[in-house]
Amino acid sequence: MNLPAHQPRPLREGDRVALAAASSALPDPADLGRLEAGIAVLESWGLVVERRPLHQRSWGYLAGRDAERRADLTRAGEVGAELLACLRGGWGAARLLEHPLALPARWLLGFSDVTSLLWAQLAQGNAGGVHGPLLTTLAAEPPWSRERLRALLFGEPVADLVGLGWRGGVAEGPVLAANLTVATHLLGTPHLPDLRGAILILEDVGEAPYRIDRMLTHWRLCGALQQLAGIGLGQFSGCDEPGPAPEPGESAAEARPPRRFSLEQVLRERTGDLGIPILAGLPVGHEPGNGALPLGWRARLDADAGVLRLLG
Repeated sequence: MNLPAHQPRPLREGDRVALAAASSALPDPADLGRLEAGIAVLESWGLVVERRPLHQRSWGYLAGRDAERRADLTRAGEVGAELLACLRGGWGAARLLEHPLALPARWLLGFSDVTSLLWAQLAQGNAGGVHGPLLTTLAAEPPWSRERLRALLFGEPVADLVGLGWRGGVAEGPVLAANLTVATHLLGTPHLPDLRGAILILEDVGEAPYRIDRMLTHWRLCGALQQLAGIGLGQFSGCDEPGPAPEPGESAAEARPPRRFSLEQVLRERTGDLGIPILAGLPVGHEPGNGALPLGWRARLDADAGVLRLLG
């Protein structure tokens, strides 16, 4: 994978932030409070946030019709915003890629469903995509995570992310972070960045182990996993299944083993034979402690030391 040709400059105080509701609607009144809290974090960094009542917009389960949500993305250039921050995930961002959509080298912040936009931007040869907190999750992040995002956007050094080595070795290459489900549905499309020599960081939420198995098998069948230099595994929240309940008169220790695979068994089996370093347990995903990662930046995955380091 070649490094992106175009990169945005680091942010500085006074820079403008545009908002995008590219995915699901915000039906819960509590979402507004979380949104305001996230905006307050950005403003505390000296950024000027363009406030728009996007939380009021809906079309079915989406945050507005496709044209409205696509206009959020183009509006950033029209108002001279250096950062485009997405409100929430859910579903809908990939629909915006059905028609030509230029995603220039501008800071674009989000994760989960926003993976579609982050990867499409990189596939167009433009850096600036940051797999990190959404505006409705930012304020709930721990201090280290908020500071990591601020430092990354403002061009300052950031600390390593720490994980657990599953398969030893060291790999260097451009980092690609993604929600597994969303990225799987980009395979075979022009919005998939070059995977050759990349370090792929995956996370997901609410997917049973057999579904994780099915998606990773898809990656294997199309040869995508075999192109990578290294794999990092983040949070797979709510993706494991509980063990079987004891039968009447049977203790928990005597319960029959389940006829299923655990999440860890699936992840290890589907990646362990690729011959590349694997680092699990990274703080990336749907739970607080979602460490920001800039897509396309060169990184070193050291599974022996248990660290993922950005090299710039």
